[in-house]
Amino acid sequence: MPVDGRSALVTGVSRTKGIGFAIARRLVADGARVFVHGYPPHDEEMSWGSDLQGSNTVVQALGGDYDRADHATADLAQPDAPAALLTAARECYGMVDTLVVNHARSSTYGLEQLTAAELDLCWAVNVRATLLLVQEFAAQYDEAAGRERGGGRVVLFTSGQHLAPMSGEIPYAATKGALQQLTLTLSDALVDRGITVNCVNPGPTDTGWADAELTAQVGRALPRGRWNTPEEAASVVGLLLGDDAATITGNTVDAESGFRRWVR
Repeated sequence: MPVDGRSALVTGVSRTKGIGFAIARRLVADGARVFVHGYPPHDEEMSWGSDLQGSNTVVQALGGDYDRADHATADLAQPDAPAALLTAARECYGMVDTLVVNHARSSTYGLEQLTAAELDLCWAVNVRATLLLVQEFAAQYDEAAGRERGGGRVVLFTSGQHLAPMSGEIPYAATKGALQQLTLTLSDALVDRGITVNCVNPGPTDTGWADAELTAQVGRALPRGRWNTPEEAASVVGLLLGDDAATITGNTVDAESGFRRWVR
């Protein structure tokens, strides 16, 4: 299996319908030891809510046990949270060789609604925390041990803001755009250590947040007539973690299934 024997940290796992959960479940099934992060208070502020609270609930839902999966809650708006997460993951499963940064603060603020506080919070959660997570990941990464596992892997997540405007979600688009632009720079910073860094744009993904009207509208713009699934996003991550992707770094993978944005 492509990730058998890896030790991974996956952020943003608070909902069984979410992409983060699908990624973590895929990694556990493929033989990895997975430490997952969630922050239910953010999901509870949103229409979709959270259904994963507490380590027992998360581990059972992932289909593993504590030898293969564990969980921590952390507010990544706090500057010390990324280091604490990496420390907890390493104490649980040893050196972390795989980092999947899936978490995000959603923010439906247009230009008229922007506030300094919302911009700062989105920056802190979506960008600052990501950079600090990558920094801590690199600090604890052992190159010799990593080579035995096929090299280190970092996977970031962006959205479609580099392909089309997102004027109703400006703080989100700005910070997700920053991650997409940082991918090549982070790749260059880590490639000499045998660590690849790539970014995934999963395209329209059905995680239960869209209403019926939007679901139908976007479905018409997708050649398959339906949204992507979280499991399909997890498959893209699995590809990037495998040995066959060892030469892929600094790239953004647009896994949008041919999304035709001009169709309404």
